[in-house]
Amino acid sequence: MTIGIALPAGDEHHANLVTGLIDRVRAAADAGIEAVWFSQQQHLDALSLVALAGQAVPGVRLGTSVVPIHPRHPITLAAQVRTAQAATGNRLDLGLGLSAKFLVEDSYGVPYARPIRHLREYLTALSTLLHDGEVDFRGETLHARTVLGPTDVPGARPPSVLVAAMGPQALRATAELADGTLPFLASPKALEDYLVPALTGAARAAGRPAPRVVAAVPALVTARAAELREKARREFAFYEGIPSYRAVLDRGDVERAGDLMVLGDEETVAAELRRHLDAGATELIVTQTGHGTEEERLRTWTFLGEFAAGR
Repeated sequence: MTIGIALPAGDEHHANLVTGLIDRVRAAADAGIEAVWFSQQQHLDALSLVALAGQAVPGVRLGTSVVPIHPRHPITLAAQVRTAQAATGNRLDLGLGLSAKFLVEDSYGVPYARPIRHLREYLTALSTLLHDGEVDFRGETLHARTVLGPTDVPGARPPSVLVAAMGPQALRATAELADGTLPFLASPKALEDYLVPALTGAARAAGRPAPRVVAAVPALVTARAAELREKARREFAFYEGIPSYRAVLDRGDVERAGDLMVLGDEETVAAELRRHLDAGATELIVTQTGHGTEEERLRTWTFLGEFAAGR
């Protein structure tokens, strides 16, 4: 079980954003943080950041949370993954996601039809590529064929593949074809009553090992809980209109997504992190640690390092 953080954290103001993020990885490792997960954004590439951070900061695990699958063909993604694995000495955890219909279609002009079928075909083709170095796959939503021979990169092993799955069909596909899930805004109740049983049950039925549940939990150690709660409600309102997030919020009896941000002193945050672990999370990613001041972020990272060391 590892405790990680997500970057960008929301407080990056460097003249060189990439250099600043690598400095943040170094600072997180110095604080005892065990893993750093990069979010994929339209102005920053998560796998490129993984490769750069892996060269600059030894030891810490690195992940993506998450790379949308629609804009990247599995052959392209597999090449990026092998490159990152070689650069990091095989410290990558690959987090993937379906994103949302309006983002995929409006940004990339790619149809979002039959997303679960596409997820299954994508994971099948990608797994074949990562384990065999080549693929010849023709499905209903995806065609992938390596025509120039095997695409191995010496020293690069297949990473653990995790999917940001929340709906029943996505969880079933993840249990059968991936190594675990990366839920965000899933309360302890949603984890314990729905997500973990659905995932582990599907894995058991498929004869597969117990999957990883890497829960992303927004949290900050702060004395300004009331003030920052309102900020979280404003900024997280975006998720309340996305059907997959709305459904998992409802399963946790949560109306406002911002209410899931854990705010308070070290004891308060530790108690909430333990609730997620007790609900079935096998690992944690603490997100939004930059939503306060620099002092609050550093205080949070120091606490997380101590929490991880003392668990």
